[in-house]
Amino acid sequence: MLKPDAIWSVGAMSGTSLDGVDAALVLTDGERIVEFGRSAYRPYTEAERNVLRAALGCWPGEDGVAAAAEVVELAHAEILSEFPEAEIVGFHGQTLAHDPFGLQGPRRTHQAGDGDILAEVLGRKVVWDFRSMDVEMGGQGAPLAPYFHFACAKWAGLDAPVVILNLGGVGNVTWLDPREPGPDVPGAILAFDTGPANAPINDLMRARLGRDCDEGGALALGGQVDEALLARFLSHPYFLRIPPKSLDRNDFHDALSGVEALSDADAAATLTACAAAAVARGAEHYPAPPAAIYVTGGGRLNQALMVALAQRVNCPVAPIEDIGLDGDMLEAQAFAYLALRVARGLPTSGPATTGVAAQIGGGRISAGE
Repeated sequence: MLKPDAIWSVGAMSGTSLDGVDAALVLTDGERIVEFGRSAYRPYTEAERNVLRAALGCWPGEDGVAAAAEVVELAHAEILSEFPEAEIVGFHGQTLAHDPFGLQGPRRTHQAGDGDILAEVLGRKVVWDFRSMDVEMGGQGAPLAPYFHFACAKWAGLDAPVVILNLGGVGNVTWLDPREPGPDVPGAILAFDTGPANAPINDLMRARLGRDCDEGGALALGGQVDEALLARFLSHPYFLRIPPKSLDRNDFHDALSGVEALSDADAAATLTACAAAAVARGAEHYPAPPAAIYVTGGGRLNQALMVALAQRVNCPVAPIEDIGLDGDMLEAQAFAYLALRVARGLPTSGPATTGVAAQIGGGRISAGE
């Protein structure tokens, strides 16, 4: 039985960049953040990454999915066992496919990994499958961190509208006004995916140079942007959709296909410019100009990407560490926070975050012995 006050929750996140599993503790009651606790990281081996990559775009029952789920479950069980003080676990799983528009059949989303198995292994409550109910109710199922971002802005004492920008495999923004009493108040929040971010850059580096990423943006800084390809990218119909809206990791594959003819440096520079330009286009939808953009995720460590962002937006751009938060662990912390919201019947998404018709609380709860 969960205590009615704040408790320690641990969240785990394995993102579309396929680098590994982040896990982090949050002391919360599901509304306010009391304290951030310790965190840990468990990288995937190259063999594990290969299994996960082989299953990208696949749905339950298709070839490779069972093997990918096993990788996800074993990695998460390993890292989450290091947090015995947590009373509840938020388990996101690994997104393999996401089709909230029903372009490939029924509207659906797929995160590999079984919370029942984790709950049995860990002997604790596990909250998981956060996105399916939102999609079933007509929402995009993503992004899910915005309610947590709102709580973070309150924790940091911010007093003006800001944007929290996550640059993972896909980019997503949360515009929020921390002067409002809660994230479910009309006008308090707006969230959506901006476009591809690190995923195409990482794929390029891996295919051409055998590296996981363009570390520090060094390769892109030495290249020239292909302006014609950038213009074609920005003509993608996704940018005309009114948010909330979300993406699958590979949705822009065709729009970015021209980089194959470019040199390594020019291809990296062009993909980096596309990621920044997508964020800038998203600013067209903000309810009011933000006082600042605070960047989280691996993209904040890419100097070329941060410079490109600063050149394209009309406000200061800074890493989220500037307001005391951990840009490496923010998504893991988000699912620790959301686990408490699910367990206590609080909403985790709404019309302004995923486009679902009403405030809903997604997620399934598995009770460990």
